[in-house]
Amino acid sequence: MARGSKPGKIGTMVAALGAAIVRGEIASGTVLPPEPELAERYGAGRSVVREAVKILVAKGLLTVRPRHGTQVRPQHDWTLLDREVLGWMRGEDGLDRALLLALEETREIIEPEAAALAATRATPEDLARIRAALAAMEADQDDPQAAIAADKRFHLAILDATNNPILRSFRGAIDTILSAMFDFTVDVFAGNLANHAAVVDAIAAGEPEQACQAMRQVLGYTRGHMLSNPALAGGTSPNKKTTDGETP
Repeated sequence: MARGSKPGKIGTMVAALGAAIVRGEIASGTVLPPEPELAERYGAGRSVVREAVKILVAKGLLTVRPRHGTQVRPQHDWTLLDREVLGWMRGEDGLDRALLLALEETREIIEPEAAALAATRATPEDLARIRAALAAMEADQDDPQAAIAADKRFHLAILDATNNPILRSFRGAIDTILSAMFDFTVDVFAGNLANHAAVVDAIAAGEPEQACQAMRQVLGYTRGHMLSNPALAGGTSPNKKTTDGETP
């Protein structure tokens, strides 16, 4: 697709308008100007404006009502597990404390029970994928990007091993949450690897209670690090660097 093509222009406008909304530059409840004015403001055609608005409606940021125009929706209506929405919310130092803790809380609701279910349902193929991901985490712990990719595979493989189609549908959400957590985990992975290994051992042994508890240990390690982080304790965003070895 040529540079400056319509899809590219739509993406540019979606990003610009979406970022302005999530960062509070356009307040909740604001009625956006009519299409011609938006087109002039963003240097785009009216069809580009129309498509961009449709995308932001799908993400929960806008609502379009006859005779009421296009209005910015409150944050509780936003699709916060949309990768783009979270990306727009990310400041120079990452996401804010409240949102990070809410994301980790969501993991604590889903992942321990998923590990327990995987302990009763994982096939040999499922278990092989989980073990392979752990082995890659251990082998690549000095290569942050490779370790991050392996860590994602580990957690998503456990969701898949539940063999529950509803839980499997959370893959995108968990993937997005893990990406947000890597502000804390990009440097080193050693500190939490033993807890991940305990999850694998419990799943392999068919012990759901132990698998659940081991996953809680994995998540508790990360949460403990978040709560002890000086930046987060002060209510601000974390820095990219961390001194404690851990992984989500």
